[in-house]
Amino acid sequence: MLLNISVEIRTLRTLLLLRCLLCAAGDETVTLQEVEGTTITLHTGITGIQSDAQILWLYGPEKAERKILNSQVFNGKTVTEISERFKERLQLDRISGALTIRNISRNLSGVYLLHVLTEHLSSRTFSVSVYAPVSAPVIRNQRGNQSVSSTESCFLLCSVENGEDVKLSWYRENERISITNNTDLRVPLNLTLQIQHPENNRNSYICVSANPAINKTTSLNIAQLCYYNSGQTDRSYSLLPVLISTGVFLLLISIPVWVWLKRKHKLLKKLGELTYTEVEFTARSAESVKKEEVSRKTDDDQEQKTFVLYSVMKRLS
Repeated sequence: MLLNISVEIRTLRTLLLLRCLLCAAGDETVTLQEVEGTTITLHTGITGIQSDAQILWLYGPEKAERKILNSQVFNGKTVTEISERFKERLQLDRISGALTIRNISRNLSGVYLLHVLTEHLSSRTFSVSVYAPVSAPVIRNQRGNQSVSSTESCFLLCSVENGEDVKLSWYRENERISITNNTDLRVPLNLTLQIQHPENNRNSYICVSANPAINKTTSLNIAQLCYYNSGQTDRSYSLLPVLISTGVFLLLISIPVWVWLKRKHKLLKKLGELTYTEVEFTARSAESVKKEEVSRKTDDDQEQKTFVLYSVMKRLS
């Protein structure tokens, strides 16, 4: 009982002394920006703290007013007290006074104050801001048409989920060419990039989403999202399905027409063969008639000569 009262009185006296000295000295503040869920260490820059020194850490969202850790030596034993809110999170290095905070959350942003009391007072103040992780930005073709002609520009859209102090930027090589943010965290961040003559553009582009603690980068592949189509326009691409349908229709029509023409050709060939046979037969018939006429004429001449000879012989007799 008396020991506890003595400890509290000593602690109170120490705090009053430290606050007065701090006001006179004007403590320098170290600013840290950390990512939620990580483990951080508040390095004090102090080395070789005496083994019997009292180490006190205070915390507050805006001012360090609440004690979260107190480490003292009694009768050669070190006693370290940690507040209930920070149980299982804090780890103290008594040699340097550094404080490690495991799995830090956004509600632990604020001011952390260290006091080390020996024959002299040493103090450090830390302003810690904890941010949620950012998501990687997504790049897509804004107009949906990945093919452009030589007279058109390529419009690319980079998007990312919004968050506290999140900014979205486009970089060309190492130069930032545009940036945006929005305090309304319900609205996603979008940023457009216009590239002229993508077929000749050899620059490298990246889209970066960042808050003060972390950033994520996505590189642009122009060949995937925007390629040169040698002068073809959107209209030609819109007519492509019509042209394909027309070609299929003509192909379906041409097949029966081709079959019909082939059959007709075979029929005409047969008719030609029949006509040739008929003509040949007619020619042979005409030749036979002519021979018969020649033969008959010869016979008639022979008969006539015979008759004349007979008449002459009769007269002579």
